[in-house]
Order: sequence, then C-alpha cells, then structure tokens
Amino acid sequence: SITLHVGLGTFLPVTVEDPSEHPMHAEWYRVSPETVSAVEACRARGGRVVAVGTTSVRALASCAANGTLTAGEGLTRLFLHPGCKLHCVDGLLTNFHLPRSTLLMLVSALAGRERMLELYAEAIKEGYRFYSYGDAMLLLP
Repeated sequence: SITLHVGLGTFLPVTVEDPSEHPMHAEWYRVSPETVSAVEACRARGGRVVAVGTTSVRALASCAANGTLTAGEGLTRLFLHPGCKLHCVDGLLTNFHLPRSTLLMLVSALAGRERMLELYAEAIKEGYRFYSYGDAMLLLP
C-alpha cells in the first residue's frame, strides 16, 4: 500500500514565477516494502507502473529520490514540476487540476507542459469538469 496524508497546502496556488521557489508544504507518506516488490516485479516483466492519483506519485517519488525505489515513510516537501524526472511511474490516472496548482505541475512533470496545455484546451472545449470531483484522465506518456 501507499499512503500520503494530503494537506491543505496541496490546493494552494503557486504564486511565484519560478516553481523552484514555491514553499512546498509537508505531507506524511508511507510506501510499504510490498509495494516496492510489486513495482520491481512489474518492471522485471516489462510492465508499466501506473499510479492512481497524484498522491501516489508524490509518495513514490519521495521514496525514489536517488533513482531507486525503496520502502520508507516520513514527511515530504517534494515539489514535482516540469523539469523534474519521474523514474517511479510510467503513467497516471488522475482528475483535471486547477491552473497554477502544484497538482497541475506534477502532471506536467510526467507528460510535459506543452502536452498538458493541449489536453487541457481540449478538456475546456469539451466542457470537462475540473478539480477533485471532476472528470479524469489517463496519462501514458
């Protein structure tokens, strides 16, 4: 299992021009040894690791800071934004996030900023709903 206790800071907009200057809030996470084994087994058989939710990605990335996924728990202030390399997942099932949110920047780190702008333009054109109770997307970059 993977746990990340989402804080209110997740939903605060990024107000600085340079994302690396955004003061990221801390959230508690845990990635179990069983999860690490499942990810390793998936990779060994040539499969893709697809996270469900940005919280799963943040927890996994917090345990893969050195490029290798290890079990662990603690507080993370990891801010995933374009330019960050995500070695821990190959895809993501998530909802559509609000502009200037850390969550939109996280999905842009996975799929690329330009691609996300294209996808969001299509979602707006088609009347998709955004935020936590909105429509969902499967990203397989």
